[in-house]
Amino acid sequence: MYETLEIELHKGVATVWMNRPEVHNAFNAQLIADLTAACRQLDADEAVRVVVLGGRGKSFSAGADLNWMKAAGQASEAENFADAMKLAGMLRALAEMDKPTIARVHGAALGGGMGLASACDICVAGEKAVFATSEVKFGIIPSAISPYVIRAIGERQAYRYFQTAERIAAARAAELGLAHEAVATEELDAKVAEIVDALLQGGPKAQAAAKALIRAVGNRPVSDAVVEDTARRISQLRATPEAAEGLTAFLDKRPAAWVPQA
Repeated sequence: MYETLEIELHKGVATVWMNRPEVHNAFNAQLIADLTAACRQLDADEAVRVVVLGGRGKSFSAGADLNWMKAAGQASEAENFADAMKLAGMLRALAEMDKPTIARVHGAALGGGMGLASACDICVAGEKAVFATSEVKFGIIPSAISPYVIRAIGERQAYRYFQTAERIAAARAAELGLAHEAVATEELDAKVAEIVDALLQGGPKAQAAAKALIRAVGNRPVSDAVVEDTARRISQLRATPEAAEGLTAFLDKRPAAWVPQA
């Protein structure tokens, strides 16, 4: 269905493979459009519980396609703004999916590739993965990806890496909070599968609500409005059929109805 993607579906898990290996899965207009559409399609599919994003070939994603960047350099400001909005829209579609998302990172995750890894809820990196916000080397800035990278590594670290464009090894990415796990390359898929299995134990509506909760509460001071909002969110969920099933399953010592059967 998608020119630049392959999507595999297995027992509620959708693995989205960026499939431009000859250019290390670099972004162009088609890949941006395909990822935007795929995120929306998969988020609307009730059969999909978890989305894993990976890259075919040697890299996760090397950022912007050089030919695409060259064309952008010759385009008008209005045309550049339109392109930037499409990229920003794709990242937001990924970041705001109701479903849990995991970035499976191997090889290069540079520029926009680091943005994708940051926009996913969870990032698992192979030990040879390398990240960078490399934009300043091209005389530009990591603008569209900045909300997600800063969310992942914090402002203090962003001041360094946005300006130096230094390469960040997998172990360092884990120290920064960009990667949740940095594992041996041969263990990458096993670690992703382990996290997927943990995610499949949770209630789908509760997980979507948990993501919305983080967005609502993160980086806000504890105020009367925040306290009231958190109380309202839990009170609304307690009355749902999913919550009733979760409690009943726990008391009956059985898997909840949403847990895939072996």
